[in-house]
Amino acid sequence: MKKFLLVCVAFAAVTLFSNSASAQVKIGYFDEQAALSLFPGIAKIDTLLNSYRLDSLQEEYKYNVADFQRRDSIFKKDSATMPAKARELATRELLQLRYKLVNWQEYSQQMEQAKYEELVGPFRQRLYTAVQEIIAEQKYTIVLKSDVISPYGTPNLLDNITIRAAQKLKLALPKEIEDAWKAASGSGSAPAKPAAKPAGKG
Repeated sequence: MKKFLLVCVAFAAVTLFSNSASAQVKIGYFDEQAALSLFPGIAKIDTLLNSYRLDSLQEEYKYNVADFQRRDSIFKKDSATMPAKARELATRELLQLRYKLVNWQEYSQQMEQAKYEELVGPFRQRLYTAVQEIIAEQKYTIVLKSDVISPYGTPNLLDNITIRAAQKLKLALPKEIEDAWKAASGSGSAPAKPAAKPAGKG
């Protein structure tokens, strides 16, 4: 059912693209990851994430293991003489620590994702500011994700908001994309005119 729905959505997208010229609808398409990859310095995020993984998460894991072992040892030694409320609190804290350690992989993935969002945030903010400006300037009424439509049709290159955003932000584009854009928009350089011959004397 989900696959059928995706195909229907994609078909609708392609239909919209084919009919947008005659209808009061202007459709653009956008690929966030492709756009983000064009930013200088974006590759440093991988290095920073790896450092976070080793210097923060791994150290946190070691601390939690040592803390659990310490608390568990104390509990086993003193639980029999603990007041009921203190024993209940100690038991709850041990269970919480055990749960965190057992599910550490899921926890660390969530923390890495949060760190990634923090690091990519400034790039994404600049990107989406540019995208919003393009949508307003070009009067797009619908913006679709590129991967929704790419397997089912080839939309107009000039409606590629990823390229437009890169141009607005002055990000370097691969030469083949620049050439294709110039060809599609008719903005390629005109052939140089031959130099005029100097007028003859006399």
